[in-house]
Amino acid sequence: MWYIRSSLQILTNLPNTAVLYSPLLDETIFDMSAFLEEVDVLVVGSGNAGFASAISAAQSGADRVLLIDKCPEEWAGGNTYFTAGAYRTAHGGLQDLLPIVNNVTREQAQKIDLAPYAPEGFMADLQKTCMGRSDPELAKALVADSNSAVKWLASEGIRFQLSFNRQAYEVDGRIKFWGGLSLKTQDGGKGLIDDYRAAAKRHGVRVAWSTTLSGIQTDAVDGSLVASVKTNAQESVIKAGAIVLAAGGFESNARMRSQFLGPGWDLAMVRGTPYNTGDVLELGIQQLGAQPVGNWSGCHSVAWDATANPNTGDRVASNEFTKSGYPLGLMINVDGRRFVDEGIDMRNYTYAKFGRAILQQPEQSAFQVWDSRTKPWLRPEEYREERVEHISADTLEELAEKCASRGLQNREAFLRTLREYNEAVYAHRRENPSAKWDPAIKDGLSTQSSAKQLALAKSNWALPLDQGPYLAIKVTCGITFTFGGLKVDARNAQMIASATGQPIPGVYCVGEMMGGLFYSNYPGGSGLTSGAVFGRRAGKAAAATAKMRKSKSQGQREPQQTQVAVASRL
Repeated sequence: MWYIRSSLQILTNLPNTAVLYSPLLDETIFDMSAFLEEVDVLVVGSGNAGFASAISAAQSGADRVLLIDKCPEEWAGGNTYFTAGAYRTAHGGLQDLLPIVNNVTREQAQKIDLAPYAPEGFMADLQKTCMGRSDPELAKALVADSNSAVKWLASEGIRFQLSFNRQAYEVDGRIKFWGGLSLKTQDGGKGLIDDYRAAAKRHGVRVAWSTTLSGIQTDAVDGSLVASVKTNAQESVIKAGAIVLAAGGFESNARMRSQFLGPGWDLAMVRGTPYNTGDVLELGIQQLGAQPVGNWSGCHSVAWDATANPNTGDRVASNEFTKSGYPLGLMINVDGRRFVDEGIDMRNYTYAKFGRAILQQPEQSAFQVWDSRTKPWLRPEEYREERVEHISADTLEELAEKCASRGLQNREAFLRTLREYNEAVYAHRRENPSAKWDPAIKDGLSTQSSAKQLALAKSNWALPLDQGPYLAIKVTCGITFTFGGLKVDARNAQMIASATGQPIPGVYCVGEMMGGLFYSNYPGGSGLTSGAVFGRRAGKAAAATAKMRKSKSQGQREPQQTQVAVASRL
């Protein structure tokens, strides 16, 4: 066992040096100089929430902050590395955000339409997308702290930009932002992790890669936490005043996906890191008695390039395998039928759940289709030919034939779906001749009129698909992160015990591991904001806990012949 039995005694207790001696065996067991370390705050996980926690702890007075991750350094950043770097925040409009962004000229600012996004609007979007199930205290904290959290990150060197490429359209000479989401980080998740690592270094946060957390117990003498870790097959122990768990969900674990999300989810493609396998979630429940909470059968999943690696994200392509242009066209399954209302809402409120809809289709795949009207509106980073296979054709019949060579099983149904869709669009146009297509708002251009209605509507942005050349892309389901997690106190992200309903001393939980916030769906950009908001709170609270424990234990240790207590279970 990794822990020190009570019969063992420390013969010397100098900094970073300890020799174990067993009076029962009358021999020295081993030198623990490389096996025992003490820190104020230990953070587990190198994503957005983990780095936010570590920086906050150091900023709040923790002298020794150590961040560990089981991944090697070349996989630094967890799922955060693979995001577009979008942060959803309440704000007072363009003038509130301009001071923290670096990509807006004075002339450009005169053309931007960016309305305020009030806390009430953020809360309404959260409640709508999550079916009113979000923990009210977590939701309140997320919304209330969202603005100050991103400004705190900006002060720590995180480079923010207005998201022109993903969240704005130029309409009638005006740059119109839509969907309540305006901020992103420079160079997306890649740039975000670079900035976090630089900030952590400035604050003296140390980082250990290829270091796996395998256990947490308490020191029976001073109540501090003792973490067992494995680095390159070598077992070590780390004594910490407080621990912040930010190790992600179980989206990279096919067994757990099938077990909790349901049949077929073992076939979903992994968008991000292959290291989020749920180990620390299970450790929290089994070893610490943490209370599971939230939507364990729910997850964030998107339309994803069907030709991508099914088991891991691509560190170069990153988020570019996402295929989110469906509101501009249609999605048709391999049986030739539509299966979602592509225009039911702004993309920010549908993309995280439409991956599940694709997974539920035959062959877990579908085709996104556009004509020459909307192809120019597709984002190049997701749809350029260097990134995704284009299925191009001059006629719909030719398009059906080419899709058939890539998995379409019913060409006639495919063509019939497109013909019926076009007829419904034109019928609506005849009844609403003044209606104008506008991708920056819910424009009401639909397939539903008194003359013709489709069984499955396209509620907005319904343009005909009848002007070649045509484009189709094959997509599948890419899973981002899981919604089930552990219960925390919203005030400081301290983990709650299942048996007592009380906080677990010194242990905090943030990021994708934290449950109770998202159900079935989520408003785009709120995941990174959650990690920052609660990571900041957890780091501050962890530093305070470590400081309190340190002050209590000072003067209690004997310089020689100190008895080592058995580490007890929390």
